[in-house]
Amino acid sequence: MQQTIEKQTCQMAVSSEEKVLANHIYEYKKGVRRMILFTCNRRFEQQVCRRLCRQSIDYVVQPAGKENVNFYFGRKECLDAIRLFVTRPLNELSPEEDFILGAMLGYDICAQCERYCERKGKCGECQHAQ
Repeated sequence: MQQTIEKQTCQMAVSSEEKVLANHIYEYKKGVRRMILFTCNRRFEQQVCRRLCRQSIDYVVQPAGKENVNFYFGRKECLDAIRLFVTRPLNELSPEEDFILGAMLGYDICAQCERYCERKGKCGECQHAQ
């Protein structure tokens, strides 16, 4: 009984990760986004690699902690940049590198600006002319 529950739980996790990956691939192929960051458990790494290869999608894999890996996939130009500046854990990126990565991933640019200012400790210093 316990093994059956564990197996079903594992299958649900796999299917949810597969759904997220499928959606990312769809958005990339439709041109909605030029680069994707997909994080998954290391045990799915080979499966994700095979799927991206079958789709002829370029990718970069980087460790993300003890149990996870980050897959960056998309346009060659974007991946070339990732290889140059995302060379350590994401929480160790400089505010500038973090901003660039967020912009490359298509995150809201105003939210990226706010995040950048917060990380620089400069929020609220500018005054509007009144």
